[in-house]
Amino acid sequence: MKGLIGRKLGMTQVFSGDGEAVPVTVLEVAPNAVLQVKTNEKDGYEAIQVGYGQKKLNRTRKSNRVIAEKAGLESAPTRIREFRTSDAELFKVGDRISVDFFAIGDRVKVRGTSKGRGFSGAMKRHGFAGGTRKSHGGGPSHRGVGSVGMSATPARTMKGRKLPGQHGNKKITEKNLIVVEVDPEQELLLVRGSVPGPVNGLVRIELVGEEPRNYTPSESIADEEVEAAGEPVEELETDEEVEAAVESVEEPQADEEVEAAGEEAVATAGEDESEATEEENE
Repeated sequence: MKGLIGRKLGMTQVFSGDGEAVPVTVLEVAPNAVLQVKTNEKDGYEAIQVGYGQKKLNRTRKSNRVIAEKAGLESAPTRIREFRTSDAELFKVGDRISVDFFAIGDRVKVRGTSKGRGFSGAMKRHGFAGGTRKSHGGGPSHRGVGSVGMSATPARTMKGRKLPGQHGNKKITEKNLIVVEVDPEQELLLVRGSVPGPVNGLVRIELVGEEPRNYTPSESIADEEVEAAGEPVEELETDEEVEAAVESVEEPQADEEVEAAGEEAVATAGEDESEATEEENE
């Protein structure tokens, strides 16, 4: 396995042992559920498909809903991604991979979508300094691109020239970010440096390098189903114990009632005999 899906929460700073302030980006990495395991025999390559987030089944597309139902999830994931790896056989559908997959000191690359700024001018989009403003001859245009025309040859604007246009809203990958802290309890991952995208934007976090990391999932949906299936057996055993206890309690009560009824019958018979004797004597 090589990576997970997370969510950007924002930036802050932590202090190192020598008192240096380290700027870090806080990423929330909730457990990713394994949705599919692809192998060379069936799919032609090895990969693990994981899902992040929760969404109502009736509010997602049918393909994602079917994948979630096959994996045993009660809700559909909001984002599904694949990670190529050579150890796909170590995982099974339903496994959950948490943030403890990463360790302090790891180098990761984070891929996200940058903030979209719409159609922007050349100064904002490319960082132009602008035209002269303090001297004569600058003209009224201080934020213009300037001359972009060509002569008769080639008589056109060459491709790649820095001009106004769509700014942002592109896939950007920041490489070689160092993991500063891992907090499994709060499901947080702190990496040194900036990460592309807005707050609450989803990002893809992947280890730098070709070798995957050996990881054993701490929990699995399949294990929970096995535990749930074992609960009715325990209830039956408890019912049998209760019935046995009830029978053991009822038996003495029945004997006591019989003995009491016998004593009453004997006493009644004795009273009748005494009454009959007194009548004969009279």
